[in-house]
Amino acid sequence: MLFAARTSVRQLARAVPRRNFATTGESALEKYLAEDKALQHHAAQTTDLWRKISYYVCIPGIAVCVAWVYNAEVEHAAHIEHLKHENGGVLPETPGYDFLNRRAKPFPWGPNSLFFNAHVNKDMSEA
Repeated sequence: MLFAARTSVRQLARAVPRRNFATTGESALEKYLAEDKALQHHAAQTTDLWRKISYYVCIPGIAVCVAWVYNAEVEHAAHIEHLKHENGGVLPETPGYDFLNRRAKPFPWGPNSLFFNAHVNKDMSEA
C-alpha cells in the first residue's frame, strides 16, 4: 500500500510541467537582468528606509534616553549630597545585615570587588 502511494506521488510530480525559460519569448539573460534590476531597486528602497529609521527614530530615541538618564543621575547625586549634609559630610553607615556583602570565597585580587568604588561601595578590607 505504502509503495503504491509513494509511486503515484512520484509519477504525479514528474507529470507537472516545468518552466522552460527558452520557450517563453524572453531569453534567460533578459529575465536575469530584469530580476537583478528589480533586486537592486528593492535594495535601494530598503537602504533608504533603514537610513530614515536610523535618523528619525533611533537618534532622537537615544537623545531622549540620554536626557532621562542624565536627569536621573543628577537627582541621585543631589540625594547623596543631601544625605551627606544631614550626616556631617559622610554617608550614613549601611546596616550590617548577614545577607549583605557575602563572600563564599575571597576574590583573587583582594577582599573588594573588581569594580570597587570607595565613594559608593563598602570597603570589605576594613571588616
